[in-house]
Amino acid sequence: MGTLGSLRGRAVAAVAAVGALTLLAGCGGSGDSATGGGKKDGKVTITMGMYGVMGIKETGLLEQYEKENPGVEIKAEVAGDEQTYYTALQTRLAAGKGLKDIQGIEIGRAKEITETQADKFADFSGVAGLDHFLPWKESQISTGDGKVLGLGTDIGPMAVCYRKDYFEQAGLPTDREKVAELWAGDWSKYVEVGRTFKKDFKGGRVSYMDAVSGLFNAMVYGYPEQYYDDKGELIYDKNPAVKEAWNLAADAAEDGLSAKLRQFQPGWDPGLANGTFATAVCPAWMLSHISEKAGAANKGKWDVAKAPKGANWGGSFLGVVEQSPVKEEAKKLVAWLTAPEQQTHIFTKIGNIPSSRTALESAAVKNARSAYFSDAPIGQIFGAAAKEIPDKQVLGRKDGTIKDTFSQGLSLIEQQGTARDKAWSTTTGRIEKAVR
Repeated sequence: MGTLGSLRGRAVAAVAAVGALTLLAGCGGSGDSATGGGKKDGKVTITMGMYGVMGIKETGLLEQYEKENPGVEIKAEVAGDEQTYYTALQTRLAAGKGLKDIQGIEIGRAKEITETQADKFADFSGVAGLDHFLPWKESQISTGDGKVLGLGTDIGPMAVCYRKDYFEQAGLPTDREKVAELWAGDWSKYVEVGRTFKKDFKGGRVSYMDAVSGLFNAMVYGYPEQYYDDKGELIYDKNPAVKEAWNLAADAAEDGLSAKLRQFQPGWDPGLANGTFATAVCPAWMLSHISEKAGAANKGKWDVAKAPKGANWGGSFLGVVEQSPVKEEAKKLVAWLTAPEQQTHIFTKIGNIPSSRTALESAAVKNARSAYFSDAPIGQIFGAAAKEIPDKQVLGRKDGTIKDTFSQGLSLIEQQGTARDKAWSTTTGRIEKAVR
């Protein structure tokens, strides 16, 4: 069986980009190209802009493509912070310059791109050989008139990462299947286990979960509709799924079950390194970050159990800018990078779950285990979780903004002791100003 090697953090750029979003002006002699790419003396330069650890630059695929395609040079930049990256991308799309030929697109931005920037991105709908993707994945980046503005990289099926040593000290099961049985089918059972953990844990100041916002996201993304309905209308303030998730997360916060450390925010990484919490709701792509930040000292202490319910949190796409002078060459590269073989390669290197049905069924994915996470069969766990993701995934124009605002709102309860009704009112008011 395949064993994943050292997993690296998705939320931190694996290669330090010089001025993370620096322009690649004039690359390859392209003159005043709006994207930096171009053709000169029979050679092609393709530029790429990405964020986090998408697995494209970090796993050697670009060098492999250059070797297999003499005369092609790829210049890629990676920004660690997606929010900063996306803000810059919006500015450059509006200006029509400073872009890359290929741009990464996070799932929470997909709807905004398809609704407001469709003319800025090339259409992949006529490209052959794309039937290997999960059908709902490509629908997320498609326009109403059938254009496909990018190809999928990874998806974010859910699990729960937990510290076996802490569970043992609390008198709880440590076997991953028995742990999963504790909360099977219901996130409220996960919270109830937390109450037991808090009462019975004898190992000092350790919280049950890192942050209640992780619980909230996992619950919300288990439903076909979250913040918008399928007509594009905002429903964040009246969707029962959102209110259910809010109330259970608030319960956990008020019961003192969290370490009050929002994921990927200051304090979370030291929390991993110092072992200040026992569980974290973890999409597949998060495992690489946990293993890096928790460090070698905690290898084998972490394990992975099936989540109470299936959900998809996160995932990305690669799009090609319409005005790129190397548009066709860039489209060819994107198709290759997102092909089953390359998605499988990325998974075996850093654990990003493929959005390709073909890759998901490969032996390399299905049989993969994580040495860091107690030899957990992550290919089986996340592969099965991927099949539980609702086929219908309704996205909205400001999904990313709304998600971030709800996380901030829950922090009011968690960190400041704000009453949940007041925090809800504050949060929905902030969303109203941000999206209307």
